[in-house]
Amino acid sequence: MESISKIVIDTELMLVTANVGSLFEDPKRLLSIWLEEFIAKITELKPQFLALHLQEVGGKTYENSMDHVQEFIKYLNETMGSMDYTYVRIYMDEDYNSVENFTALGNIYFGHKNICTLKIWNFLKHGWEDKLNENQIYTGNIEAVATKEKSKFPQHFFPECKWSRKGFMRTRWEINGTVIEMVNIHLFHDASNLVACADFPSVYCKTRRRALIHTIERFHLDDKNGSVPFFCFGDFNFRCDTAGVVKELTANLVAHRVQSIKTDNTKIHYRNSIGNNILTLGKKEFSHADHQLKFKEYWLKNFDKELEPLTEILIEYPINFIPSYPFEEDPEMPTDYMSTRCPSWCDRILMTPQVNDIIACNEWKYDIIGESVCMGDHKPIYLTVRLKQNKGSMRPRKAPNLLKTLMENTMVDDSLWMEQSNVEDASTSAKSIFNSQYIMVKAISPNISKVGKDESICPEKLNTDHSGVLLKETTV
Repeated sequence: MESISKIVIDTELMLVTANVGSLFEDPKRLLSIWLEEFIAKITELKPQFLALHLQEVGGKTYENSMDHVQEFIKYLNETMGSMDYTYVRIYMDEDYNSVENFTALGNIYFGHKNICTLKIWNFLKHGWEDKLNENQIYTGNIEAVATKEKSKFPQHFFPECKWSRKGFMRTRWEINGTVIEMVNIHLFHDASNLVACADFPSVYCKTRRRALIHTIERFHLDDKNGSVPFFCFGDFNFRCDTAGVVKELTANLVAHRVQSIKTDNTKIHYRNSIGNNILTLGKKEFSHADHQLKFKEYWLKNFDKELEPLTEILIEYPINFIPSYPFEEDPEMPTDYMSTRCPSWCDRILMTPQVNDIIACNEWKYDIIGESVCMGDHKPIYLTVRLKQNKGSMRPRKAPNLLKTLMENTMVDDSLWMEQSNVEDASTSAKSIFNSQYIMVKAISPNISKVGKDESICPEKLNTDHSGVLLKETTV
């Protein structure tokens, strides 16, 4: 009779991705709420192996947040330790002075004491570490740490040519005899709603795709370390087809362009037959009259299209949760979306198709953490799966022809990043052919009040006081 100790039991994995930048902008109000909700979910699900991928660790000003980051790590480590997670690996990219390397990514892994075997890969020695020390935390400058691979995207990949903190960090594990890789990734955001809604795929979408394909191709071409099935989870910044969403929301509405002397203030108001604003669209404004309910309805999922061209390379479990971004950062408004962007499923957990060969596909859960409490502007997303044991190192099938085609269409197109850097100038340089009138927008009031109409007036020659901004309105 086979002993109980030799019965093969699948390993319960829990993968979590969370953009935590806003937490460190307001740590006194938000950090404790986030940690309490996160730990409650871990306590409920009790995974044997937990992978937590963080983006924007420390917020916009890391130098002012480092103490809070250390407190965050310490709390997680102590709390998880009290729950018998004895294997710890933490990689926090904190060297913000290194412009060419800094990604603000954090990869955190906890293994339960009941895991029989756990190994981690060394990307410099191209083999498994001889021994997995139970608790290892790497912070500050982690460039020399060999058990992770980290890279910032090339500067010419970046929208508007601004080299910000975007890149990836990966680790490779053997968990109870089965090899799997885990990749943390942070892709580019939409800088302007007006540019994003001009076409689909937008310039921003193309750049995200370029960086993602660049990353996948890098793994496929890594002969020294080989390639294995992987989960890729992070802030992909995938956005809904903004052009399609606007078209859907504005059927039977009339568009009125309100153009400021300062192009950043240009907006389009979509009004109904009695003159009420239903949708307002600006560079950093996306506001609907029914904003808090409209984007939680299922219709929006039809416009979540960024992953579609890549489904032979990366797959995903069905999404049955509301968009993860952008939520209000106010604990008093935990379920409300900000009116800055079209709500979208930015935070995702994807995988190579070969992962299906090493997991029990009928047992999974893909959901949101903290839907009813404030978790910052991004709600964390988690996936639970059961990893089969003793599957060894399964080399993925050769990269499909689609990957090569996508590479040719994106990587070789050096004009793409140039197109992005000039896109906002192009969007505002065209002369209006519509009838115009000038209106005054008071800075202290959201309401627009007309102060005059003169088709012959040149806006450059008009003087305004500090109480308002002169705008030109055109019927689009």
